[in-house]
Amino acid sequence: MPDRTGSTEDFERTHQDLRLAIRIQDRTGIVGKVRKALADDSGDGPDVIEVGNTQVPLYADGGRLADLALESMRDWGKDRWLPGLAEPGKDGNAPYGIPWYAANRVVIYRKDLFEAAGITRPPRTREEWLADTERLNSAGNQGIYLAGQDWYTLSGFIWDEGGDLARQQDYQWTGALDTPAAPRGMAFYRRLQALGRGPVGADEEHPPQAGVFAGGKVAQIVAVPGLAQAIVRQNPDLKGKLGFFPVPGKTAARPGTVFTGGSDLVVPDHTKDQFAATAVVGALADATWDTELARTMNYVPNKTTLASAVAGEEGVAAMAAGAAHGRATPSTPQWADVEADNPVKEYMTQVLNGADPQAEARRASAKITEELAPDV
Repeated sequence: MPDRTGSTEDFERTHQDLRLAIRIQDRTGIVGKVRKALADDSGDGPDVIEVGNTQVPLYADGGRLADLALESMRDWGKDRWLPGLAEPGKDGNAPYGIPWYAANRVVIYRKDLFEAAGITRPPRTREEWLADTERLNSAGNQGIYLAGQDWYTLSGFIWDEGGDLARQQDYQWTGALDTPAAPRGMAFYRRLQALGRGPVGADEEHPPQAGVFAGGKVAQIVAVPGLAQAIVRQNPDLKGKLGFFPVPGKTAARPGTVFTGGSDLVVPDHTKDQFAATAVVGALADATWDTELARTMNYVPNKTTLASAVAGEEGVAAMAAGAAHGRATPSTPQWADVEADNPVKEYMTQVLNGADPQAEARRASAKITEELAPDV
């Protein structure tokens, strides 16, 4: 059944020739569902689809998405879009995905343990973060729990050093972990990870870090703010004791770069009425609807200029600070193949176990290059 909301009624009141029918899809098998909808040329499929920001290149491959390079985009504030949503939504200068909302990692911390260690404010630089984390390693506590294969967090450190996971030149993607910048990011990750007891051969879900944090002996984790709810459910004694701050950067001038996830809005190329579909996209991405969504769902709005709308929520405000210069995974449909058997994770484990960083970086970069080669 169509979802009739106040926003729907407002849109139809100002677009009297249009009627909206909203369908909510289960995330299970969503890639297949979207691909099926994009392949349906009957004209009866959806006219606008919400998709994950990093999935836009996958759906744009093969020309199934409409190029939304319209004059009206100037009115959508495209020069203020979050880069982590905007970059994967375009191919060259052609935009296929319009940023909608975002989420990213922050540092969730124990306010009481910080106070007990004499730390009066969250760290604002990497070096302060290391020093504070070392001070928190006392009385059996872990200053931080950071799993050895948390490659999303590593990506931010690499980006801060000016590096990349992969780079494109002349339409060819190659792995970039063996460039000088990437190992510097890994070196910082290694120093930080050593200040806790996270497993070097597993990611943040093995075991789930919410459960580890809820155990009561961890001062910090790097996660989306929403994980705090799961932590408190498992340990109600932590209610009111959790705080949030952006991942620190190399200097206090700006927070660290973070991987930005979230959603973009796309229009199938076979829609019956691209003008109407574009009107819906423009309304959804507009400041009024976008800030209402962000406040309701505790997400980050799609523009840096709308961050003040979520300033009253500590966790979301910390996300917004990082999202202002967040990044996404390489904008190529083949990146899904990289993640399927992720060589970045193996690279991290090997380095944390003492292997030669340069040799492991070359090995991982070669594997990424192999996976990013287009299918022929």
